[in-house]
Amino acid sequence: MHVLLFLLILLAFPVLEIWLLIELASRYGWPLLGYLVLMAILGWRLIQDEKLLIVGRVTQNMLNGGTPAKVLFGSAKNLIAGILLIIPGVITDAIAAILLLIPSQPPIASSGSTQSTGRRAANDDVIEGEFRRED
Repeated sequence: MHVLLFLLILLAFPVLEIWLLIELASRYGWPLLGYLVLMAILGWRLIQDEKLLIVGRVTQNMLNGGTPAKVLFGSAKNLIAGILLIIPGVITDAIAAILLLIPSQPPIASSGSTQSTGRRAANDDVIEGEFRRED
């Protein structure tokens, strides 16, 4: 049943996309073509920039002691958004915009905040504090 639903959605999506493009082209005409070309150029630039940045991001993350999983997720998300921008259609552009709005990394902490270096004390079973016995 799930496979049938998936195939129905897979076949209905291009039909809906083409129908929407025809409706918008009949209303707006040439500006729609300009929009589609502009989105394709932006998608191509996004893919090109992401290809150049991915190696640097992975290297920087690994030097900071992190794993490349979050960086690869963010880069894959941006690459998929770029591909969706290249595909002509308004629905795919909306999906690409949603993908680009999803944050892939936590926000950068302010420069005045204290950061943990990740090191632990050699004897970490000691609890410091003041003790006063009241009897």
